[in-house]
Amino acid sequence: MIQVEQTPNPNSLKFLSQKILSKVGTEEFKKSNLNNIKIPFVKELLNFSGVELVLISDNFLTVKKEQNASWDSLKPMIISQLNDYFEKSEDPILTDNKTEKKSDDNETISKIKDVLDTKIRPAVARDGGDIKFKSFENGVVKVELQGACSGCPSSIMTLKQGVQNLLKHYVKEVNSVEAI
Repeated sequence: MIQVEQTPNPNSLKFLSQKILSKVGTEEFKKSNLNNIKIPFVKELLNFSGVELVLISDNFLTVKKEQNASWDSLKPMIISQLNDYFEKSEDPILTDNKTEKKSDDNETISKIKDVLDTKIRPAVARDGGDIKFKSFENGVVKVELQGACSGCPSSIMTLKQGVQNLLKHYVKEVNSVEAI
């Protein structure tokens, strides 16, 4: 059974599943990269008129629609697509791990990633999004906001008041956080 939740971004909805959707963490797919996407389920969703972005996590997926698209038509199509997938397959949608751990991360970057993974990512996931560490240089952490967080009206406030304050509290080397 699929449950649908609102997110703080009016153009994004979160679709929760009792089945595992991803064995490899969270991954985001954009319509602009459609030609490079190899996963049939994701391609089909992105081919729906009005779908701009799909974020798949362990037990939910977030769909971001174009401004002029209607949830009244998109929501049942997305639920149907998910149900159809799991009628035909028991496998998660994402099973291929493309991400590699870097072993050359220094201690500060390890601390930053730990805070992101344990304190921030779960909260962001509740809103149908994700946050990815990109870099740390000269006291500035650069992150990428994904899913419902991408383009959300409240994402800048979340980034500055939430993410930045938490990282500065737990990792003294952090001065600021920026989204890329």
